[in-house]
Amino acid sequence: MTDTSVPILEMRHVSKCFGRIEALKNVELKLFAGEIHALMGENGAGKSTLMKILSGAYMPDPGAEFLIDGYPITLSDPQGARKLGISIIYQELSLAPNLTVAENIALGREPRHGLLADRRSMRDACADMLRRLGVDFEPDTLVATLSIAEMQMVEIARALSAKARILIMDEPTTALSSRETERLFTLVEQLRKEGLAVVYISHRMAEVYQLADRCSVLRDGSYIGTLPRAELSAETLVRMMVGRDVSELFKTARADAANASAKPVLTIENLTDGDKVAPASFVLRSGEVVGLAGLVGSGRTELARLIFGADRTSSGSISINGVQHIIRSPADAMKAGIAYLTEDRKEQGLFLDMTIDDNINIAVAARDARPFGLRRFATARRRTDAAMEALAVRASSGQATVGALSGGNQQKVLLARLLETAPKVLILDEPTRGVDIGAKAEIYKLIDRLAMSGVAILLISSELPEIVGLSDRVLVIREGSIVAEIGERSQISPQAIISIAMGEADAPKPAA
Repeated sequence: MTDTSVPILEMRHVSKCFGRIEALKNVELKLFAGEIHALMGENGAGKSTLMKILSGAYMPDPGAEFLIDGYPITLSDPQGARKLGISIIYQELSLAPNLTVAENIALGREPRHGLLADRRSMRDACADMLRRLGVDFEPDTLVATLSIAEMQMVEIARALSAKARILIMDEPTTALSSRETERLFTLVEQLRKEGLAVVYISHRMAEVYQLADRCSVLRDGSYIGTLPRAELSAETLVRMMVGRDVSELFKTARADAANASAKPVLTIENLTDGDKVAPASFVLRSGEVVGLAGLVGSGRTELARLIFGADRTSSGSISINGVQHIIRSPADAMKAGIAYLTEDRKEQGLFLDMTIDDNINIAVAARDARPFGLRRFATARRRTDAAMEALAVRASSGQATVGALSGGNQQKVLLARLLETAPKVLILDEPTRGVDIGAKAEIYKLIDRLAMSGVAILLISSELPEIVGLSDRVLVIREGSIVAEIGERSQISPQAIISIAMGEADAPKPAA
């Protein structure tokens, strides 16, 4: 981090009310040139509101003060913020897909040759910026043809071309692969060395540990504190964000002995697609959580989709409670008692334009059917109300649109839909992706309750603390093959899983 005693930006006494709701309460924040400053907190903690004020999208309540390089400034609108060198890259990118890369970067600031846009100057400036960022697409490339990671690079190029000194990045890795994420991290480190102040918003603690020079935490709209890199730890951050210790997140009432003696519910024998998944065999017992761990691209999701019938198998068998089932589709899987929480809730799970009520009831709509195609709406509403209360879905009512909910509440709505089918086997693929720490804790408790009720759970997660904290056993998959099983909870550790997943070690031997 650049050594300077004067912050590039200082925010003081920032408050914001929406009607009777206090979104921010007297928040303070300092940024220094040449630092990556992480901003963390649960959904609803006030992070987005604070950043929208900083970028000029919202006006703060009276009394707020803003200083750049020690001098008072006024933030009145996004254009004014950009002129002051403040740029924000939202999680939902704001590019024009029908325009070229060069046109997007220069949009609203096009160089002129008389009355006409100087397209040659525009392309030349764009080419220089793309070389600086080390990307391999061209200024004339249509944005619609780019990947999400490449579009983010265009957003960053646009901010830098506007001479940004403060860059706000809101959950920038949500839709990126591990390789794309590493490339983004390299670029962020480069921007720090060039003297930019980067505000980095993320729910992923591993990213914060890797990047942040300092980390500030908001909770319930209030500023809790700022930690330097040397003091960052999961225990401290969780306590600051939710007011309780990290050890409480993974508390379980399940007993190892009970799980080990439970009857098999799901039996997989030599299941394969003949391509990405090698013949796999394993058992899930009633009331246990089995982690399926491996590196990204190892075949975790592909195996889950084979079990659920979303992809076609070439051979192998699936049995539920000792009875073999032919599963050729998700409908077959659900009839057999298997439910699957997809890793991509927005594209493959939820109907974002529909209500909570419709999303929860769509899988069991036949139960509410009446003669002549009518539906028992009161029954469906009661089901929704009960599910929202049981899963602590925070919304004004069941008629709220799912797309307007936070990530955690969206995930709970999708879980509620699956649970209405009363599954015997529940496959959870990245159940807490894009979810804040408070919602994660609630989902962990739900997983524990479901297991205690007898549901057999297969848990897939890229977050090793989840696998370690929740699993009774762990299956490790590498290059499409299940290569090991860690069969005792006491031997499950991030080190053991990573070593096996990378081919550097075998599964630990059971205790004598």
